[in-house]
Formats: sequence, C-alpha cells, structure tokens
Amino acid sequence: METGYVTTPFGRRPMTLGMLASQKLTREIDPAKSVDKWKIYRALCEAKPLLGVTDRALAVLNALLSFYPKNDLCEDNGLVVFPSNAQLSLRSHGMAEQTIRRHLAALVEAGLLIRKDSPNGKRYARRGREGEVSDAFGFSLAPLLSRAEEFEHLAATVVAERLHIQQLRERISLCRRDIAKLIETAVAEQLGGDWQGIYLGFRSLIEDLPRFPTTAALENLLEELVILRDDIVIQLEMQLKTQKQSGNPYQNERHIQNSNPESYSDLEPSFETKQGATTVDKPDLTTVPMVGKPEVSVDGRQSGRRKAAERDAGANADARGDLKSFPLGLVLQACPQIIDYGPGGAIGSWRDLLSAGVVVRTMLNVSPSAYQDACLAMGPENAATVMACILERGGHINSAGGYLRDLTRRTEKEQFAIGPMLMSLVRANAPTGQRTG
Repeated sequence: METGYVTTPFGRRPMTLGMLASQKLTREIDPAKSVDKWKIYRALCEAKPLLGVTDRALAVLNALLSFYPKNDLCEDNGLVVFPSNAQLSLRSHGMAEQTIRRHLAALVEAGLLIRKDSPNGKRYARRGREGEVSDAFGFSLAPLLSRAEEFEHLAATVVAERLHIQQLRERISLCRRDIAKLIETAVAEQLGGDWQGIYLGFRSLIEDLPRFPTTAALENLLEELVILRDDIVIQLEMQLKTQKQSGNPYQNERHIQNSNPESYSDLEPSFETKQGATTVDKPDLTTVPMVGKPEVSVDGRQSGRRKAAERDAGANADARGDLKSFPLGLVLQACPQIIDYGPGGAIGSWRDLLSAGVVVRTMLNVSPSAYQDACLAMGPENAATVMACILERGGHINSAGGYLRDLTRRTEKEQFAIGPMLMSLVRANAPTGQRTG
C-alpha cells in the first residue's frame, strides 16, 4: 500500500489474517508494474466461480473502478478510491446502500479490495497546495494490481473448463443420436439381438445423469456411451457379414427355384412370428388382386374387391404381441398416402413400407421409443401399417405419438386388432379409387 504499514478497519469490523496477508502482498508490488483496469475486471468476471464472488459484488467493483481516474492501475497514479455510498449507488444502477455495504465486505473478504479507513471511518482525500492527492482514505485497488497474473490464470482455467464441458456435451449428443438411430435401424431391419434390452440400458445411462452434472459425470457418461455405440456397431457389422456370406449364388439359385406354394414373394415378404406364436395366415394365392376391378379366381369365380379384402382382414389378434400381418396390397389400398413416403415415391415391398414408416414417424414427431415399443408389441410390419393408418387419419388425431402408445398398450392387453382399422379406411377410400405401390 502507499503508506507502507498495516491498516486496520474502523469500528467493530474485525481484523483477519487474510487482510494482513493481502496488505503484505501489496507491499511487494513492483513500482513500474501497471495493468489495464478493465482488462483485469473482465478476467475477474470470467474467474467469478473460483473467486466466490457474485455478479452484484462485481457490479459494485465496476462502480469503484469507474472512480479511478486512469485506465492503467499503477502506484504512481495512486490506488485508493474514496466515493461515498450515495455516489456508488448512482453508478451501481440505484443499488441500495445497505446492499452496497454488504458487497463491499464480500470484495474485501475475497481479497479483491483493502480497506484504508480514516480515523472517523469516512472516505476522503487530503490534497496538497497544488491540488494533488497527498493521502486518501477509502478502498485500495492494490490487490487487483498485485494479483493480476493470478486472476488472468484463473480466468483462463474457467474458460478452458467451459470449453471442455461444451465439447463433452457435443460428443454426448452425437453418441446419443448414433445409438438411437443404430438401434432403430436394427429393429427396422429385424436383425437378431436383444435390442429392447440395449435400448433400456441406453435410456438408463441418460436418465441417471444429474440435472446439473459435473465434468467428471459428463466424462463418465461419454465413456459409457462410446463403449455402447462401439458394441452396437460390432453387432451390426457381424449381422452384415453374415448376410453377405449367406447371399452366395448357389443359395440365391435355390431360393429362386423354390416352388413351395406356401412361401411369399420377394415383393411381399411375410411377417415373422415369434416363438410359440400362432402362424400368420398366408395370402390367398388363388386370386390375383386387380386395381379397380373384381378379383378373378383360378376356377373362374368372381367376388367383389371389398368382399375379398374383408375375408383377408376379418381376423383379430391371436395373442399378445402376435398380430397378423395383412397383405401389402390391402395396406396400400387402405392407406394410399403412405406411398408418397416410400423410396422413390413408391412402395413395392414390405421393406419399402418399413422405410416409409420410419419417415412418417419422424414427420409426425413420434418419438423413437414409442415406435420401438410398437414394433416390439405388434411386430415391425404391423407397426409400419399402424403408422400408415395414423398418416391416413392425420386430420383426426391430435398427437400421433400418444395415439401410437395407446394402441401399443391395447395390443399388449389383447384389446386391439388392425383388421377393423384397415377395413374402415378401405371403405372410406372406396369412392375415390385406390392406389397401389
């Protein structure tokens, strides 16, 4: 300090070892040292979390710095400012004087200011004959000068930590997106594996994260997500390798030559049933569906399109999670709007319908978890069929996601059948003609 001796606070304010240490440090300042007061103030604002000071305390410090006549803090210019509380209140946007006193005490306790109290506790300056300040009583800004390097280092630490947390959150967001879409792909492609268990584990990792996580918590979560994503990628690559190995020319030839009348065509694959489930009814191959015309049977008998469709769609669900899969032509007849969302604007196979179902799910803001639950309860083909029905009835459904979850719950309780929904849409679209993919 300018006087070179220890000063104690006025009145009932106690003297502390921290104040003594701050005063000792200021006596070691290099006389030639100077810092920009606003630069050091910005560093203090950055280092605020490590210094333990509040925004309002820094606002009071900003007001104090505004009373310092120079931009550079140095001993030659003097380091004591002596505004009254009323003047500080005006430059602190009308802050109450009692609040100002409390924040001044916090700044002193944090070691950012030193009190230099007069004998009567007032703040003022003594001036010489030429008007220069010979002695002043108020608040010394010497700690800002003596600890400038420390404050800048703390500010750099806080900035680096904030950037690190931002990068962690970005990487976590990317991992979450990758995992969700990879699981969705595996379910849509009907790949083997406990994808429901993997998804539940994934959600557990996300939900266990605190609302205000620490850096260590974010790092641990990122590590777990990276491991989970790598495991899923390995499983999918193994499935892909297995499919490539099984797709050799000899097996393809056997598949083409297979004349089993109970098998489905490539353009309309069957709905894979679960173990112990009732076998899905196969489509009637003795009739050929024709757009806008009655069906013609092999023996020459005719029946109306609607009558044949009702025959195919009349059965309800056999057991929980084992709904019947209906012919693709019937689905497209009931839900022609889904065709526009297929690959290339057309649907020629169940695989195309599954892809269109994912697109419609995203468009209708149905969450991946809701669609996955529907796939697990109904089967992928039936879940895509339900999405097509929801799209067709979009004007009458307020929340597609909530409606899908309700149908999923009803399916699990054996209270939902897709057939009546399809036939209702077939009758609704009958007067305007049909479209097929």
